[in-house]
Amino acid sequence: MKKQIVNLNIIISLIIFFIISILSIYTTIPFLKQSLSNLYLKQIIFYFFGILIMLFIKYKGFDLLKRYHFLVYIGLNILLLFLLIFGYSINGSKCWIIINSISFQPSELMKISLIITLSMVIKKHEGKNSIKEEFVLLVKLFILTLIPSILTFLEPDTGAVIIYFLILLTMIFLTKLNKKWYLIISLIIIFLLSCITILYFFKKDFILNILTNNMYRLERIINWQENSGYQLENSLIAISNSGLTGFGYNKNIIYFPEPQTDFIFPTFVANFGLLGSIFLIFIILVFDATILNLIKIKIDLENKYILVGIFIMLFYLQIQNIGMTLGLLPITGIPLPFISYGGSSLITYLFSLGIILNINKTRDKYLN
Repeated sequence: MKKQIVNLNIIISLIIFFIISILSIYTTIPFLKQSLSNLYLKQIIFYFFGILIMLFIKYKGFDLLKRYHFLVYIGLNILLLFLLIFGYSINGSKCWIIINSISFQPSELMKISLIITLSMVIKKHEGKNSIKEEFVLLVKLFILTLIPSILTFLEPDTGAVIIYFLILLTMIFLTKLNKKWYLIISLIIIFLLSCITILYFFKKDFILNILTNNMYRLERIINWQENSGYQLENSLIAISNSGLTGFGYNKNIIYFPEPQTDFIFPTFVANFGLLGSIFLIFIILVFDATILNLIKIKIDLENKYILVGIFIMLFYLQIQNIGMTLGLLPITGIPLPFISYGGSSLITYLFSLGIILNINKTRDKYLN
């Protein structure tokens, strides 16, 4: 795929995402507190600053980020620790650093930092194929992922932790290691999942006692399994009754909590129906396919890993968000990239687009 086509696909997709995001968030005004009635305007501002950051990363910032990636990683971990000690609790979570009227989530920026840091560590490992060296690499990758995962889990922000470990597993399985390591890791994952499943079905009281302070996480999973819960039920009602073209723009009468963030997809479907949802999913697939095609070309190893990490992050978020609103996956409070309201998350995604555009811009130097 030519550089111009990659740029064009991404830019057109981004413009469509922007329009869908603003239109959808605007329709949530009747369901929100009066103090939140300007969220669509804030989203426009977030897009504006996010695009400026995207352009900076495309032309200058990515090289600086790779050079000082470990300092950025340490700085974000310090911010996560700061939140746990001094952060304000909002809805039971200490996820946001608040300065006057500005707030942001370090856990969102940590996703990109972790992708770059793990990729650079793997790059340094290139050519070291002994069992001992591979073991050291795996330990480094695990520790680098574990530190922010613990800090983020304690906030708590389970969704971000899932993404951290998904990034880690993706990086490991793409690295050229001895096949024994993949077998060992797969067995460990199967063992842990089996233990969780057994405890859930046979020792539920034991789990409840351990996770007393995190009951809402279990409640979300249980509600999904039983296909119950006010939020999910109303989401399914809105989607199933929207028809081909929706209830009409800004005429949705069905309420569900967080329509501007976690449940932006049923908000959009309620307004534009089945045809609108097909169009949105088509644009998402074009966007994803563009990144996949860029991954296939010959580029530097660490850039390839960074692209794969970004793709996995965005793809998981898309699947998880849409899946949970349809009752196919547990409700984990994960936004839909580029569509859901949120400054930190949106800027993180636009940051990642800047990296993609930078790699696309400089890819010719890797061709023979």
